[in-house]
Amino acid sequence: MATARNATNAKKTGAAGKTATSRRAASRKTAPRKTASRKTPEPKTASRKTGSGRARPQRKWSQRVTETSDALDLKQGVFSERDPQKIARSLKASAEHSDRRKSDPYRSAMSMLTFYINRAGAKLPERQRRHLEAAKDALRNLFGRPARPQR
Repeated sequence: MATARNATNAKKTGAAGKTATSRRAASRKTAPRKTASRKTPEPKTASRKTGSGRARPQRKWSQRVTETSDALDLKQGVFSERDPQKIARSLKASAEHSDRRKSDPYRSAMSMLTFYINRAGAKLPERQRRHLEAAKDALRNLFGRPARPQR
C-alpha cells in the first residue's frame, strides 16, 4: 500500500519534486506591493467612544460655528465680563457694526449670548450664569424690547 501511495505522489510531484499547488504558486507573478505615502501625523484630538466601542475623534462643531458663521464679530473676552450692562453694550455695538450678520442686530446679539450660555452648560459657574442672564435683560432694555416675564 505504501508503494501505491508513493507512486501516486511521484506522479503528482513530477521531476522537480514540487507538488502541483506549489508549482502554480511559483509560476504566478505577483504585482509589486503599493505602499502608502507617509503623511505628517495630525494633532491628537479628544475622542469619544461610540456604541460599538470604537473611539472616534470628537467634532467641535460649536467652535466651527463661532469661527465661520455669519453671526457677529465679537470683542475678545466679552462673555467673561462681570458687568451685565457692559456685556450688553458690547454685544449691541458688535451687532450693529457687523457686516456678517443676516438678521436684525437685536436677534443676532441675543442669539450669540444664548449660544454661549447653552454651549457652556454645566461648566459655567453659577455667578457667571447670573451675569449673562442679567445681560440678556440689559440687552432687551438697550434695544427697547419688553422684559421677559419672571418665572
